[in-house]
Amino acid sequence: MNAPLKILFTHAYFLEEDVNEQKILKPYVPLGILSISAYLQEHGFENEVYDSTFSSFQKLAEHLFETKPNVIGIYTNLMTKLNVIKLLHFIKQNIPTTKIILGGPEVTHHAEKFLKQGADVIVIGEGEQTMLELCAAVSDTCVSNEAEGVSDTITNPIKNNFNEAINSITGIAFLDSKNELIKTPPREKIKDISTLPFPNRKKVNLQLYFDAWKNKHCASAISVSTMRGCPYTCKWCSRAVYGESYRRRSAAKVAQEIELLQREYSFDTIWFVDDVFTISHKWLKEFYNELNHRKISVRYECITRADRMNEEVIQLLKDSGCFRVWIGAESGSQKVIDAMDRRVDVEQVSEMIRLSKKNGIEAGTFIMLGYPGEDDEDVKQTLQHLKNSDPDYYTITVAYPI
Repeated sequence: MNAPLKILFTHAYFLEEDVNEQKILKPYVPLGILSISAYLQEHGFENEVYDSTFSSFQKLAEHLFETKPNVIGIYTNLMTKLNVIKLLHFIKQNIPTTKIILGGPEVTHHAEKFLKQGADVIVIGEGEQTMLELCAAVSDTCVSNEAEGVSDTITNPIKNNFNEAINSITGIAFLDSKNELIKTPPREKIKDISTLPFPNRKKVNLQLYFDAWKNKHCASAISVSTMRGCPYTCKWCSRAVYGESYRRRSAAKVAQEIELLQREYSFDTIWFVDDVFTISHKWLKEFYNELNHRKISVRYECITRADRMNEEVIQLLKDSGCFRVWIGAESGSQKVIDAMDRRVDVEQVSEMIRLSKKNGIEAGTFIMLGYPGEDDEDVKQTLQHLKNSDPDYYTITVAYPI
């Protein structure tokens, strides 16, 4: 009888290496891999999540060497890619039988480079269904190898057999026996994300996050996702995972998750990680009604766009527990905003910031400097925009190519 696959997820982000984040100290739980973890568990594949945020590369490496997982899934973004590559080299050198699967926004457009650095498979797009099929393929390959008399099959599946097994899986990239890139057809997006299980938060130590927030900001926070994708086309934004889609969990399902979180954890606020929380006014009303119906009291903050706000929406936000709303502007220059394809009016941004504050909600905004084509006059307009809007908070990012 085969031993169960040992599956591990991680993300190779280390707070101890991030000097800027140590000052801000608003770490977020890796919801993406926790969602995949829950999906696999629901389908019979037990797994481990090694949350590296409060750990170190050395501790992660030691854990991998000790546990020797058969499959490791690593979330990869622009910030973590160098650590991920370092991790690939460590695994290939010290645990060569482990199948390495990478996902996340950074790998989509650089699949071949990551594969040639040591990854076995790149997941392009959403990871739940793809990861399930990949783990099933690893398991099936092991059984097949055992039948053919290959020793230690569960930790040493033959590469060609594995490639044959995954060739029909959509939404992946891998290298064939000639070291040439193979990309399978795109995977169809999950239409109803309400069918997905809640993220497997029990796999990580949430108290570390609560304490970090509480000690720095006097209030602990937990992150929740209600939607996937964004239908807008801002040129600086990555759509490598969810594409230009808009799919949302039902308001009832989100309220149910909040109930569960309040029952199992003690926290002060919720941070909704959605790109545009108020994109659907109908959904927002349903959310407000669900909270009322279930007698749920929450304090939360969210991100949205000025063109998806008005006085009624702001009142709904306040009545449902929103204490702070982040309204994207990026620039005070309409020329720069148009170059970004933001499709928003800078005066409307100022108006919604002021209107939110007038109605008792704190307002934050985002500023991006150095966008191609920006000149001194645009920067002056951005400064004037901040003075006119007078947000409670603002963040400044320097533009860089993804």
